[in-house]
Amino acid sequence: MDDHSRLAYNEILPDEKKETAVAFRRRAQVFFTATGITVERVLTDNGSCYKSLLWRDMLVTAGIAHKRTRPYRPQTNGKVERFNRTLLDEWAYAYPYRSETERRAAFPRWLHTYNHHRGHTALAGHPPASRVPNLLGQYT
Repeated sequence: MDDHSRLAYNEILPDEKKETAVAFRRRAQVFFTATGITVERVLTDNGSCYKSLLWRDMLVTAGIAHKRTRPYRPQTNGKVERFNRTLLDEWAYAYPYRSETERRAAFPRWLHTYNHHRGHTALAGHPPASRVPNLLGQYT
């Protein structure tokens, strides 16, 4: 999630292994670069995948600083924690999905709505995309 705009890139992944985390971060980098957002630093929790040499080396190579949240202090990562709560309330448990497959299929549409249509109090009622110049006018 971009700190300034709150534009979110997210995927449903099978595990929390270091290889999975590194591949996800690379795809997120492509997404944010395409929107004109420059990634300077990444804030993560203290999961083992983020302590790996593979993760560290990938960030060093990309010239990205790595910050970690303090253990047991979710408020350090408040924007992401709020996003997770919204995700649960408005997507994961919002409807009586008939299957996990159906729930997963609904995710890309929900994420698009979150980024392009859903107003945020902290953004004066505007969606995250409104703060990203390369996405202005792309609210369809």
